[in-house]
Amino acid sequence: MNNDRSFASQIARRDFVKLGGAVAAGVATGGLLNTRFVHAAGASNVSAESVVGELYASLTDAQKQVVCRRYDHADRSKINANWHVSKVTIGDSLFSKHQRILVDQIVRNITSSDGYDRLQEQMEYDDGGMDSYSFALFGEPGSDQFQFEMTGRHLTMRADGNHDDKAAFGGPLVYGHAQEYLPDSVFFYQTQQANEVFQALDPEQAKLALRKKAPSETAVQLQGEGGRFPGIGVDQLSADQKELVQSTLKTLLAPYRESDVEEVMEILKSTGGMDQLHMAFYQEEDVDNDQVWDIWRVEGPSLVWHFRGAPHVHAYINIGVKA
Repeated sequence: MNNDRSFASQIARRDFVKLGGAVAAGVATGGLLNTRFVHAAGASNVSAESVVGELYASLTDAQKQVVCRRYDHADRSKINANWHVSKVTIGDSLFSKHQRILVDQIVRNITSSDGYDRLQEQMEYDDGGMDSYSFALFGEPGSDQFQFEMTGRHLTMRADGNHDDKAAFGGPLVYGHAQEYLPDSVFFYQTQQANEVFQALDPEQAKLALRKKAPSETAVQLQGEGGRFPGIGVDQLSADQKELVQSTLKTLLAPYRESDVEEVMEILKSTGGMDQLHMAFYQEEDVDNDQVWDIWRVEGPSLVWHFRGAPHVHAYINIGVKA
């Protein structure tokens, strides 16, 4: 992958961020503006969970000993920006070519076309591609409780067929990118979109939204209805500012499949809707010292989305209904 700074990073970040709304809108609506992310192969009409079932059926007893766990195994709830859920990687000789293709198809089917291509670029840059990542199966496909999970450097992904209607995606997710200069990251467009909200705030609102020191990136436990959330409440915003928050959420969710996005929106609706969310921006780790805030957080009773853009991208997501 080319490590030289892109054209976008050669112009002033503040000027470039002004383009963020247009870029993010294109991503959120599926109208991709950057042709390097054209999806090479069409997504299958078969659900990710059906492919998980096919993968499970193909496993030998020796393979099952390595990648299969009971549903309530502690590894299913672990979140980390760099860990392996099983001791072997997808590219290991333990797995057949057909099985590796099935894993790739699962990932295609739990993402949008744009999301899949961004993840492919991220995995290639960070660790040489998907073959360097690992997967595990919790429970048994076809039963009331099962889940596919893939982990590795800067990534945790899941497919669970919405068996747990209290947890979007089946549990917390992680994504990131080792690209050290944020404007070169495949996820920079998300910071652009989030900063569109900040730029729309009046001075008093900005004081509420801007904080000095960010909480830990792994502090994404759901607080529920009685929680205390940093930043400015969406209920304190004007109608046009709320539309920007809604656009931001759509942009953040754009890499994922439609059924998971729908589940997220249902969970938000059941816990008070968009007005229960808060947005916070943090002064620390401001790349280029340009007041385009590179650490930001969206949080409410049923959602935490923490994005850290420096020294490289780490993002943690947790969306669900607190038990």
